[in-house]
Parts: sequence; structure tokens; C-alpha cells
Amino acid sequence: MNISPSLSAAIHHPAHPNLWRGNDFAQVTTPGVPTGYAELDVHLPGAGWPTGVITEIHVERPGIGELQLVMPAAARLTQAERWLVMIAPPYLPYAPALAAHGVKLSRLMLIRPKTLTEQLWACEQALQSTSCGSVMLWLDQTTERIPENALRRLQLTAERRNVLAMLFRASRASSCTQAALRLHVSRAESNTVVRILKRRGGSIPAPVALDLHHALLRRPGTTRHDAFEHTPETVAPAFATH
Repeated sequence: MNISPSLSAAIHHPAHPNLWRGNDFAQVTTPGVPTGYAELDVHLPGAGWPTGVITEIHVERPGIGELQLVMPAAARLTQAERWLVMIAPPYLPYAPALAAHGVKLSRLMLIRPKTLTEQLWACEQALQSTSCGSVMLWLDQTTERIPENALRRLQLTAERRNVLAMLFRASRASSCTQAALRLHVSRAESNTVVRILKRRGGSIPAPVALDLHHALLRRPGTTRHDAFEHTPETVAPAFATH
């Protein structure tokens, strides 16, 4: 398509830095929390996990690497004395592995409600707290349909707080329409593959392949022994069986 010289000049004029182009992702006023993976941050508005919105992460199966993916950001927040709240994870989190990721365990809260209603209530209460930095809710354990009004309440609550709000879902689960960011996590050989299914503005980028194990080892003060030994191979390194 031909663009008139006057329109082209307006688009590229330095006086219009907030002009949005259709092939750009949306610009945000609040920087995200860095994911710890530069190759993923470059595709996210705010250059990291967004705060004040719902991020939905679909996984092929629990323990595929989704917890390792979010641990660098969670660790950063706990080190800033903010709480990491985990609600209804599919396995018991493995404390030595979380510590190896830099998570301050004294700022970790584990909540294991038995029903969907209790899970959603616990998530909303945690999001309302000014001391929470990250709230993670696993909804893969239930086959119940999640009420849209409950998800809307979570989104409205998240908007009032500078907090990471993350919902983990099975890949077959229906999508949450309230989510501002939606990802799909799978495995390909030794890599964890992250596909961005939805982000605010712009086209969908190519999948990002991450070697989470080597990324952890590259961080100062971490060792493979601390993070991975004594953990069943059938679950994620940061999880242990009941």
C-alpha cells in the first residue's frame, strides 16, 4: 500500500512517540517485572510480566516447566519483601529448588483450598493485599466451568494492585477472556517452548524456546545439585510429590 508523504512524515515524526502502529505491541506506562529471560521479555509489553492484569499460562501437563518460567520474577519480588502466594499447585513446591532460584522462603505462602469457589476466593483475597507481589493460582485440578463474573472480579481486583496475577490452566481448558497476556507452555527436546497466544496490541510473534536448566545455572549462586537432585523426574524440578 502506498503511503502519502505527509502521512509517512507524521508516522515517523519524533514529536509523536505515542503513535501506535498495527505491527507494534501495545506500549504500557508501567514497566513489567523482568521474566529473567531476555529473549521472552523482548516480546512482552512492558518488557516483562505485566502487573495489574491477569496473565494466563496454558500448560500441556503440570510440571512441564511453567513454575521455573515464573520463578525469576517471583524471586525478585520476595527479595523485595513482598509475598509470593501459591494457590492449589498440582504438587507440593520443592523448597530447595525454590531457594536455588532465589526465592526468599520466608515470603512464600502456600494455600491449598479444596473447591473451585474456595480457590477463587483465596486468590481474590491475596490480590487485595498490599503486601503481595505475586499470586499464582492453578485451576487445572477442576473440571468445573469457571464463572466469567468470578474472573472479572479477579481482574478488577488485580487492576487496583501492583501485583503479578497468574492463572495456570490445562492446554485444553477454555481461555479466560479477562487475561491481558496468554501463553502456552510445552516441551521440545530439552527446551521449554513458550508461545504467546494473546498480548495487548500487535501480531503474534514466533514461539520462544528456552533452556531453563542452563539459564538457572548461569545465575550467580545457583547449582544444579541444589535445584534438581532428589526430585522425581516425573514432576517439575521445583515441585516434589506429596
